[in-house]
Amino acid sequence: DALLLGRRTYDLFAAYWPHQKGGGEDGDIATLFNSIPKYVASRGKPDLSWAGSTQLGPDLAAAVREIRDRHENVKVVGSLNLVQSLLREKLFDRLDLWVHPILLGVGKKVFDGGTVPTNVTLLEPPAAGPKGTVFLRYGLADGTPATGDMSAPDRGVGSGA
Repeated sequence: DALLLGRRTYDLFAAYWPHQKGGGEDGDIATLFNSIPKYVASRGKPDLSWAGSTQLGPDLAAAVREIRDRHENVKVVGSLNLVQSLLREKLFDRLDLWVHPILLGVGKKVFDGGTVPTNVTLLEPPAAGPKGTVFLRYGLADGTPATGDMSAPDRGVGSGA
């Protein structure tokens, strides 16, 4: 239904996706991204010439609540500063994480500087790609966060192995 992007991700997307056409490897994504509303969280003045783009006002939490009321599916791609704000305000229903088998040591961190303790629950079994990338889908859960339990039978602990 809609994209919610931080300014840097929006700038990257706006420089690429409007120039992609249907068909080819990126065709379906281009058609989708070019046809849905795009909301940009920015303190500056981004170039909003990409069709369907709107800058959010200064009250991010209120703006995101309004977007969530208006659209059934709101996707955030990249935009880690924005993601950290959404996590802090618990303005998400689902958190999709891709864990890639590389160790960089530097770069942007999803949970930079920590995050507000929040319970999440795994919504579906992890899926691993052929090169070792693992996809994890979590949902916001109620209750007080607790430590994980690695003694479950599917972890190989306590089975005499």
